[in-house]
Amino acid sequence: MANAQRSTAGDGTRNNFENWVLSHGKGFWRLLQSNEGIHKWLNKIIVNSAVAKMKPRPHQFSLFGDYVSWDSLTNRQFSSRHIAGAPPGYTEKLPPLEDVIKLFKRGPEMRMSKKSTVMFAQFAQWFTDGFLRTDRQDWRKNTSNHDIDVSPLYGLNAKYTDMLRSHVGGKFKSQLLGKDGIPTTDPNQGEEYALFYFDESGKVRDEFKDLPIVLPDDVPKERYPWLFAMGGDRSNVQIGYVMLNTLFLREHNRIATEMARANPTWDDERLFQTARNVITVLLIKIVVEEYINHISPYMFKFLADPAPFAQVAHWYRTNWMSVEFALLYRWHGLVPSTIDFGSKSWDTWDTLFNNELLINGQLGPWFEASSSQTAGEIGLHNTPDFLIEAEMASLRLSRAANLQSYNEYRKVSSYPPVTSFDQISGDPKIQQELKDLYGHVDNVEFYVGLFAEDPIEHSLVGPMVGRMVGVDAFSQALTNPLLSYQVFNESTFSPVGWKIIQDTKTLGDVVNRNCKSTGQPFKVTMTLPGQEVG
Repeated sequence: MANAQRSTAGDGTRNNFENWVLSHGKGFWRLLQSNEGIHKWLNKIIVNSAVAKMKPRPHQFSLFGDYVSWDSLTNRQFSSRHIAGAPPGYTEKLPPLEDVIKLFKRGPEMRMSKKSTVMFAQFAQWFTDGFLRTDRQDWRKNTSNHDIDVSPLYGLNAKYTDMLRSHVGGKFKSQLLGKDGIPTTDPNQGEEYALFYFDESGKVRDEFKDLPIVLPDDVPKERYPWLFAMGGDRSNVQIGYVMLNTLFLREHNRIATEMARANPTWDDERLFQTARNVITVLLIKIVVEEYINHISPYMFKFLADPAPFAQVAHWYRTNWMSVEFALLYRWHGLVPSTIDFGSKSWDTWDTLFNNELLINGQLGPWFEASSSQTAGEIGLHNTPDFLIEAEMASLRLSRAANLQSYNEYRKVSSYPPVTSFDQISGDPKIQQELKDLYGHVDNVEFYVGLFAEDPIEHSLVGPMVGRMVGVDAFSQALTNPLLSYQVFNESTFSPVGWKIIQDTKTLGDVVNRNCKSTGQPFKVTMTLPGQEVG
């Protein structure tokens, strides 16, 4: 992309002022945050301000129908939508998909992110796959539970969870594997992983025969023996997904062991459920205090502090994922063309369903490798070839849902509509391509406009994506049932679990207490060196 920046003249005086104040003055913000009370007070004000940029749930509309009905207000099988569908004729006048998809295709060289590591890309996919799950049979529906419930690890329902549990000591079924993948009983010689999905004869193990799994026909048969039985149907797809599931499986079992030691009268069920409570809140804490702070361009650091909101916030409502949220998270540009580990590099396509790479390399070193590699940049002309069909599916979903234009969504996000293409992107090539396809800025469709935007300074996404992520992330992460006023306390998590929650600050904390290092702690980060903000 060109170095020219998009014009912010159309973003509105208040938006520009707020963004400037929050993204400048590092020393000033550090001073304010050095006082815990002031930090929490500011957190309340800034989070409330961020969520108030759009109307709170419950939304008037869902993909159940084109007008308000009891089902559209209550049936969460259908994805919600922030605003009504486009007026008649809008979608039909959009340019052909075959022309639009050319905007996304990556060129000969991947455009590199200025801020994110591959670890961020892997975490984003794993985390969001727990609740952004479009039904393959009916695009109007979301098959998730609409909450951060760590379903990639635990499964979407109790039936799947039960298949994965050992029913002893509150733990998951697991195995110890040496670097060569050979099972062992010696914890000094092996690392902990989920059980394999297939048995030695190549058949699905009886205990997992009803566990859903995505396994395309073109996956090489020699990779089958290494696939794990895990809660998410897509858990084996890419190596980052397997890494994070393995990490939190280990953490769950570690926590259950600590709880059993401290509470000898507790049965398996209480140990399992309490450990799961802790894991869920650990994830929310990492999401807010590491992941969201990585996305944010602000010098201010957000806290996972639910207390100020649980009783009085106007947006504190039941979670319900929207179709817009599902689409704006299609960050395919993050995915690198190659995956690096040590002195080797694999085409990313060759790492899919390839768990042998993880087992042989071991979990800690893989986290460090992902934290050392630069991700791709989110935006147009940076989607790898093997994800172009996924990009096409996103465009089809956007049009099937009859979403209104990019400019209409700017209005409901407290941004003025853009009046020229240079207010979307500073790149003359992008400006011309959008003009050739859509003619006028008012015609640019939502999905294309989101990814045509230049990233904000200090951020990895454009203003609209950043705003909508902020609205949905805070209003849905902080409304988790475990964070409610009467639930978020030591008795819910046990003294052991409560201390683990308080002591955990980053994903690296979880990695380094579950992975053996022969020297220094593993370096785990979502942010490239020198790009930390605040």
